[in-house]
Amino acid sequence: MTGPTGPAALRSDGRGRAALLLAALLAAILPALLLTATGAHATGRSAADPKPVVTLSGKQAGKGGEITVKGSGWRANTLLMMLVCGQSSPARGVIGGTNSCANADGLAVTTDAKGAFAKKLPVAEPPVPCPCVVHVATVTGDQAVADAVFVVAGHPVAALPKETGDGKLAVLATTRLEGDSGILTWFGAPASRRLVLTVGNLGSAAVKDPVFEVGTAHGVYAPQWEERQWRGTIEPGRKARIELPVELTAGAHGDYQVSLKYGTKVLAQQPWGVGRPWGVTLFWILLCLVVPAAVFRIGMAVVDKVRPRSSHAAARSRRGSDRLADVTARLPGLRRAPAPSEGPAPAKGASTTTGTLPWFTPDSAPSEHRPTTRGHS
Repeated sequence: MTGPTGPAALRSDGRGRAALLLAALLAAILPALLLTATGAHATGRSAADPKPVVTLSGKQAGKGGEITVKGSGWRANTLLMMLVCGQSSPARGVIGGTNSCANADGLAVTTDAKGAFAKKLPVAEPPVPCPCVVHVATVTGDQAVADAVFVVAGHPVAALPKETGDGKLAVLATTRLEGDSGILTWFGAPASRRLVLTVGNLGSAAVKDPVFEVGTAHGVYAPQWEERQWRGTIEPGRKARIELPVELTAGAHGDYQVSLKYGTKVLAQQPWGVGRPWGVTLFWILLCLVVPAAVFRIGMAVVDKVRPRSSHAAARSRRGSDRLADVTARLPGLRRAPAPSEGPAPAKGASTTTGTLPWFTPDSAPSEHRPTTRGHS
């Protein structure tokens, strides 16, 4: 059996050749396209997230001096903290956490839109011996750290502690928050708890005085990390009960998330619901009611003291006094009975003259010697 011949065969053969040519062209171009895309992606990632760098205006200065710290490669508009730390090196970081730094003399700085900054930092002696570094770290958001070697003139120098190996900590039991809020928390005092967990050392070396980071996050905001050092040694294959303090700011309330991080690994997270400080609300309500009432009373007393007495008020007062005097005068007074006369008594046999009644005359008055008409015989 033979295939199609003529124009149909020519058209079929032309289509097959075109498909083979297109497939060969794609096979030749595809590796180059993939390599270009990979290189562009890597270049874009490094440009978008460069490694933070810190440079100093001088490598050595004494206490009380000043150096200029410059940085680049940080996130834009990010808050940073600058510290002079001892027992540190760029390779090993700050051994002992910020407890090895001069925290009281640290400064905060905010990067610009390009992720750069420049600020003068006063030189202070850290609480531990050198070697020292200028330690710069982010305060909020994803953690980023950069160290620059620095020498504090006149400060003691000691060798860094030897590395004992790789100690790996893991959480063995459920974390929990212990503690209760007092009555002061109801009036806005900072709420505090203890983060309790059990960790085990899964590595081959002991972990001595580990430094944890405790972060508290509210809502969608990034955690605010604070270093907490636990005193003790966890031998390989052993476990230990860890208690770390957690405290919020004054007046904080709502739903919080407490996180625990060791190194770059988040070991545990625990929710924490904090009630609203209703005592503060009650205080402001009472203040809004009492203060206006007191001001009103004081104002009315002042107005009553300083206002002048008007003529109408004086006339009204006089009319009231006159009316009171008139009513008093009209009241009946008490009359005393006349006292008996103490003159000489009349002589015996003397006649006393009495007033005659108007309807009798001396001649017509009845007499005992003149009998009356009635009964006269």
